[in-house]
Amino acid sequence: MAPDPIDVNGQLEAALAEVAAAFRGMTAHQLESNCECHWGSAEELALLKTPDVPLDDDLLQRTYWLGDWIYHGPLLRRIMPQVTRGLVTGQVEPIGGLERNFIRGRWQEWPAAQRDAVRAFLDAWWLHVLVAPGAKVTAHEALQFLAEVSVQVTPWLTTWESLLTNPTAARRLAVAVDDWMYDLSDDALPWRSEHDGTDWCPTLSLWVLRHAPRVLREQDASAERQDDVRRLALPLDARWDT
Repeated sequence: MAPDPIDVNGQLEAALAEVAAAFRGMTAHQLESNCECHWGSAEELALLKTPDVPLDDDLLQRTYWLGDWIYHGPLLRRIMPQVTRGLVTGQVEPIGGLERNFIRGRWQEWPAAQRDAVRAFLDAWWLHVLVAPGAKVTAHEALQFLAEVSVQVTPWLTTWESLLTNPTAARRLAVAVDDWMYDLSDDALPWRSEHDGTDWCPTLSLWVLRHAPRVLREQDASAERQDDVRRLALPLDARWDT
């Protein structure tokens, strides 16, 4: 049975509350530094070393986008409650810097309560992105973020597969196929990964080949797009001979 969006939103709010509790009192490392001309003022840096003080949107964005911090783990823990809430509201962009800070912050090595809170949020947010009509992030952007920060693609695809009877999740697959097809047709992953991920492209291509045709038919996708997907079953050098 497809999940009720109301239940999904409730699960997401519970996960956000868990994150807020797990990361209460966190600060950036006291030795953390950054140049004023590159990032921001000494006063702004001091805010990152002060627990539980909300950052304005501009300061938060500069913080999670920048990749040359020294102590990534403490910095990410400091902003985690706002980052997770911002991913839901659309105030935080998942791609373009945040994913790299998750990777460099080594969140999967954090204390169990913090690690588990992050994972619960990622699971709940993914459900929200897939089935909530008002989700602020596209499914293909969310998948890229989730794959990068968890170093896995299959579990997220498995969840999406289980939800394809939901009209919103199905529509989001049709949109994702439009975004992915140029790269997949050339046997390339549709994003630049921070990891090796050599099996991610064939995994994603096979998943699209299995699940997109029915969805595209039901979504009245163009015949050209449906043909593009069918060609994924052919060897690369034969795809444009048909």
